[in-house]
Amino acid sequence: MTGCHDDDEFEKHLEEDPDPQLDPERSPGLHTDIEALEDIEVSREDVTIGEATPEELAASDTEPVADDAVASLLSDIEHGAKTDRRRAALELKDRASTDEIVAALARAATTDDDSDVRQFAVEALTAHGGERAAAVAVELLGDPNPWVRAEAVVTLDNVDREAHEDDIAAAIDDDHHAVRRNAAISLFKLRGEAMADLLLEQSHDDSERVREWAAHMLGGVDEDRARERLRELTDDPATVVRQTAERSLDVDPGRFRRQFGGALENDARLLPGEDRLNRMPDL
Repeated sequence: MTGCHDDDEFEKHLEEDPDPQLDPERSPGLHTDIEALEDIEVSREDVTIGEATPEELAASDTEPVADDAVASLLSDIEHGAKTDRRRAALELKDRASTDEIVAALARAATTDDDSDVRQFAVEALTAHGGERAAAVAVELLGDPNPWVRAEAVVTLDNVDREAHEDDIAAAIDDDHHAVRRNAAISLFKLRGEAMADLLLEQSHDDSERVREWAAHMLGGVDEDRARERLRELTDDPATVVRQTAERSLDVDPGRFRRQFGGALENDARLLPGEDRLNRMPDL
């Protein structure tokens, strides 16, 4: 899905009238003990506006298939039109786990030619858990679509982040900000303050979303160099990074680490004009 807009004008609008969804108070892990990595950032440079067709926008609405039998959903995810396959994958996430469902989702996640189907399928596999889901996620870390790769990190984080620490760590060097950020969040849950060097490096990332989360997690590093960097980030060009750094300077590092969950609670963080089908996965 592609789109174009005046980047400068859009940045100016967001700077002067920021979206309330970007309030760092809603940042993953703040005042929450959620244990799953349920949010993924969307950078303004990736936003596409008004390009989704009505059919595509309806694909994330599973109400039309809420009462469908599992056999019907399995048929849809295998043979249906693109929108039907996407919808079936999302609906199968909430059905009781069976070998047939897991196999169908694994097949869709690794072979479907539509990246949204692959993304939704691996998201659904997360709910079913198990070694098959983890194996599919590891394979998808090499998917050509960055949002599929980012979702694969979420799956590994949910299924067994400790067992797949090396796979998640490899994603730190991904060329897409969403993957890098998700990998850092998952590793912070495992390593805590030992992530200091990496977080300091990510605090200089080109993506404001990566810098925001680096600033957020640096609040859990009880070191002078972390506090010094946070003070520098209070002058960051991006409002969301500045505000996050200010809040991180005020938190107790030990308490922060104990409470960190790495998730946004009930917050899809949509930017103006954006939709799930515009590469904004609901993780």
